[in-house]
Amino acid sequence: MRKFFIAMAVVEMLTGLVLIVSPPMLAWLLLGSLLDAPPAIIIARIGGVALLSLGIACWFASRDENSPAAAGVMAAMVLYNCGAVILLAYAGIGLGLSGLGLWPAVLVHTALAVGCIASIKSRATSMLIK
Repeated sequence: MRKFFIAMAVVEMLTGLVLIVSPPMLAWLLLGSLLDAPPAIIIARIGGVALLSLGIACWFASRDENSPAAAGVMAAMVLYNCGAVILLAYAGIGLGLSGLGLWPAVLVHTALAVGCIASIKSRATSMLIK
């Protein structure tokens, strides 16, 4: 589980940094559309700070993956990744938006969500056995 936390940390911190530095670039890559309104750019940058924060939480959770706090981080990552899959898929299917990275991002978030759920299930099973 340590390596999984580290992988999530790297993905989320890099994505957060890109959103902070250049929200229009990430919007174009994912959705094929540029952000050009200042309020949208500010909201995207706040999202970038949130992703950076999630990445940092994952990084620290990797150092004590059996703690209750790490379980909470994993639960939060299930919610985040499932939400990201739903919203990105809706953007592609429901809104007809599509950038080069949209469907790869859907696949990455799906894999991360499945990994988080499997990790939580494994942890719950091991706690029941004890």
